[in-house]
Amino acid sequence: MAVRILTVDVGTGTQDILLFESGKEIENCFKLVMPSPTVIIAERIKRATQEGRPLLLTGVTMGGGPCHWAARDHALAGYPVAVTAEAGRTFDDDLSAVEQMGFEIVDEEEARRRSEDSAVLALELQDFDARAIIAALKAFDVDVRVDALAIAAFDHGAAPPGYSDRRFRFDFIEETLRRHPVPSAFAYLAQDVPSSLTRLQSITGSAKRYLQESNSSLSAPLLLMDTGSAATVGALEDPKVRQQRECILCNIGNFHTLACHLEEGQITGVFEHHTGEISKARLEELLLKLAAGTLTNDEVFHDSGHGALMLRRPAAKERAFPFLSVTGPRRSLLNGSALQPYNATPCGDMMLAGCFGLLRALAEHLPELAPSIVPSLL
Repeated sequence: MAVRILTVDVGTGTQDILLFESGKEIENCFKLVMPSPTVIIAERIKRATQEGRPLLLTGVTMGGGPCHWAARDHALAGYPVAVTAEAGRTFDDDLSAVEQMGFEIVDEEEARRRSEDSAVLALELQDFDARAIIAALKAFDVDVRVDALAIAAFDHGAAPPGYSDRRFRFDFIEETLRRHPVPSAFAYLAQDVPSSLTRLQSITGSAKRYLQESNSSLSAPLLLMDTGSAATVGALEDPKVRQQRECILCNIGNFHTLACHLEEGQITGVFEHHTGEISKARLEELLLKLAAGTLTNDEVFHDSGHGALMLRRPAAKERAFPFLSVTGPRRSLLNGSALQPYNATPCGDMMLAGCFGLLRALAEHLPELAPSIVPSLL
């Protein structure tokens, strides 16, 4: 019997969806590249601003960025924004800071009352919209039942008050890689997701809704993963990348750029930055320093990035710059670079690199699924 796995890579610009089915060529598995949840919410908020409608935000903690800016602008335009506590942590883990943005924190009962007012635009915040995905697949007569789910999202983590989100994020990366310096270290079965990763925690509830409404087994496993890590693992599904003993894997996303130096499957160095804060020349400089082992955490952090970690410095002798694999929707940033980037196309589709990484990570975490997954990836 075929094994069916829904994989969803939730980015800032797009959400990339692959419905994997064992026994099929992976090229024949169904796929979608659609607007990300934060972009969808942002566009709906902007329409509410144009119409002058009060806004009510419920649901769970999700990715910010575009929806954060749209809600802020709505309040700045003088229109009411009410938000429940859990949804409010989308904008800041400190709810007093959310109130300072001009948002009103309301409890669930008050939210239900206000949602009955037709003048109010009520929006449910969530990174994984089970009903939308089910509806899209059913529109094409696709069977939506699955045997497992694997979902990736970028999670800064819930930083304590006064603790920089950027430092908190990279401190977590460093702590994880010092224990287990491999690209798949940031993948977790649902029951093992660290408590500080509130965005990934929130996705688990949305995933249960998918299982319920698709008539799938409620005990189907769920894997959660960081988006940068998923893309990095996915890049290794490109045969040319996989055969490299040493390489740099660089994923240039719409909002974040993650690069790691890999030797014999082990991460020896990594940095993470905001894509919008770096030019081609600056990214080349960062990659050269990463390869040389001279990049420092402070240099990246004070450049508005998250940070850098060198786990092992190369020998002092002259070394050629390693093979550079590039993925991500903004990989054109390195077009024409003297570093000779290779545009990886895992399984023939770069935009689904994160989905392929999710499949590989799921096979590693649940070996019983590996015989159904791995043959399609090779």
